[in-house]
Amino acid sequence: MSLPLSSPPRRLCLLRLSAIGDISHTLPLLRTLQAAWPQTQISWIIGKTEHALVGDIPGVDFIIFDKSRRWRAFADLHHALRGQRFDLLLHLQTSLRASLASLLVRAPIRLGFDRARARDGQWLFTNQKIAPAQRQHVIDSFFGFSEALGIRERLLQWEIPIPESAHHFAEARLPGGKFIVISPCSSMAYRNWTARGYAAVAKHAIEQFGLKVVLCGGNSRLERLYGAEIAASLDMAQRGDSLTNLIGQTDLKQLLAVLQRAEAVISPDAGPAHLATAVGTPVVGLYACTNPDRARPYLSAEYVVNRYPEAVEAKYGRAVAELSWGIRVRDEGTMARIAVADVTAVLDRLLDAVTPN
Repeated sequence: MSLPLSSPPRRLCLLRLSAIGDISHTLPLLRTLQAAWPQTQISWIIGKTEHALVGDIPGVDFIIFDKSRRWRAFADLHHALRGQRFDLLLHLQTSLRASLASLLVRAPIRLGFDRARARDGQWLFTNQKIAPAQRQHVIDSFFGFSEALGIRERLLQWEIPIPESAHHFAEARLPGGKFIVISPCSSMAYRNWTARGYAAVAKHAIEQFGLKVVLCGGNSRLERLYGAEIAASLDMAQRGDSLTNLIGQTDLKQLLAVLQRAEAVISPDAGPAHLATAVGTPVVGLYACTNPDRARPYLSAEYVVNRYPEAVEAKYGRAVAELSWGIRVRDEGTMARIAVADVTAVLDRLLDAVTPN
């Protein structure tokens, strides 16, 4: 077999272990493959946490790689793949862990990124490369794989199943009336905006639009502290009537159900921003540490608050276009470049668009 393929493969393996945002970015590629090749058997090697998000997608055989088991995870994967052969492997993750896992997949065609983007030596573990491209969003880079296979149509669909139990949770826990979601934290703390800033935006949404505010996030100590500080910054009436704190109280499916009902979501570069995109909710994305052109909420480009260029200039003394794609600014205080007025101006524009007077 050679690329592009002249006929659909019988069996195909996707390898993308993590993280939640990138798993969401992978779904349009999956939906494109399913639509173009409905008879192809698709397996997906995926992380344990991420499997909880998408593991009930019909027509896909999920193979869990539990990184918490360290080296035993490779033995588990070897056992799960024993006796299986694929026509091709799509190696979608440039990490050494993923590349080592790829060695356990038996496939004559092993498609990965072009040499310039195959970080952590990924190019050593593949024998075919997608076409080189510069300065793409992650989703567009994934579509490079389907295009290398000869599929030209891009199907921009996510369709993550949400069980009835998750909808029942949302109906029981969400406030009556319209609301926005603030998901204040990323798993990378340097990407987090200030709790005071979020509180000021929450107050603005409550007072200027009559909206309610729902806080969402994981159960880490930092996220719970953020929730407490945001709540404490609002007066008692606003807290009691208009703020619902669900931080640490939702699983991934329940979070999807909550995000789906929101008028808008406010988030830094983090998984919930991309999950909101997956369920059709517009996102005010807060970016200063990472490049929004590479990793913004894909359908909400016009609602990005972007202080990344000035952060890059301050850190490196050069413009974004002069540096490698996706370079990050991890310095403490970088996200404080975003002003409350920046966020409220974008939120006003978004809310005027989705709920016009």
